[in-house]
Amino acid sequence: MKRVISCLTLITMLLSVTPMALAKESTTVELADKAKSAVLIERDTGTILYDKNSDEKLPPASMTKIMTMLLIMEALDKGQIKWDEKVRTSEYAASMGGSQIFLEPGEEMTVEQMLKGIAIGSGNDASVAMAEKIAGSADEFVNMMNKKVEELDLKNTHFKNPTGLPEPDHYSSAHDMALMAKELLKYEEITNFTGKYEDYLREGTDKKFWLVNTNRLVKFYPGVDGVKTGFTNEAKYCLTATAKKDNMRVIAVVFGADTPKDRNAQVTKMLDYAFSQYQTHPLFEKDHVLSQLKVSKGSEKEVNLMTSEPISVLTKKGEKVDDVTQEILMKNDIKAPVKKGDELGTLQLKKDGKLIAESKLVAEKDIDEASWWTMFKRVMGDFTKAG
Repeated sequence: MKRVISCLTLITMLLSVTPMALAKESTTVELADKAKSAVLIERDTGTILYDKNSDEKLPPASMTKIMTMLLIMEALDKGQIKWDEKVRTSEYAASMGGSQIFLEPGEEMTVEQMLKGIAIGSGNDASVAMAEKIAGSADEFVNMMNKKVEELDLKNTHFKNPTGLPEPDHYSSAHDMALMAKELLKYEEITNFTGKYEDYLREGTDKKFWLVNTNRLVKFYPGVDGVKTGFTNEAKYCLTATAKKDNMRVIAVVFGADTPKDRNAQVTKMLDYAFSQYQTHPLFEKDHVLSQLKVSKGSEKEVNLMTSEPISVLTKKGEKVDDVTQEILMKNDIKAPVKKGDELGTLQLKKDGKLIAESKLVAEKDIDEASWWTMFKRVMGDFTKAG
């Protein structure tokens, strides 16, 4: 066993990876009395700091776009689309009602501009245009959304469109929305969009369009830099918000407030509570290499395992973390090819023998299958060493 500087113990074990239920802090504080449901979590560990009916299935309105943005960021990360790539608007995308950036059929914008229109302006038209760009059709994109729901093990979510416009059997929950936001915030550059209060599209033309963030807390609560509001007559006023102070990022979700003022007040109370009562102790940044794993028949013999998100330990203010241990659980029998970002292991953090946090470890880069010549040289090298 190897002792590291932070006094955490690193143990490498060969085990299968299983998902973990979020830890939950107990509190009797009432923080969202004017909401149908609400939840407050710390982002890095996923610990639930406050809960009110957070598993109730409710219409999410435009908070649906958190999943839409997540799939956009994943496509960017995988190189399937590029920031400066042009996206053409279809007749169908241009026909979307509700919040929009008034795209015209045939109009082109870059992926970056479309994402700006979604994150800041809540553009339904931009959401559908991006859905068609990534998946070929809005319907196929919805299939991708629901596949991601299964992957994230979200129990109370089902999507019928990428916008959040009212539709039967389109629902989510406060708890699931918090987990979607947690996943989205792995891509730290998303807050360059969700955290902007105002911006412009079509600059330099006679159709310059002013975007104002529907999340007013971006301007009026220090540290808030996302994520997404929602409103329909059925859903009422909803908000999934995130804020970061010092080393701690939290996510607060409210469903079904009667007014924008009530919605913002409930979120503000939750954020105030989190930052006054808790603190995080950062351990690793995203993309930090923690271990290596052998790859059978690969162009390279090993692949680095790195963190897929920032890793921290959450405590009440004033508590220490020198009794926290970490274990790396790695999958067995990995064979090439391996793709960058493939989940190959898990980092577990434990305190007093109890699991307090868990996070995926992923492949640092692609490992292709070895050519016959590479395999021949490898065999001959091993034969020579044996001789």
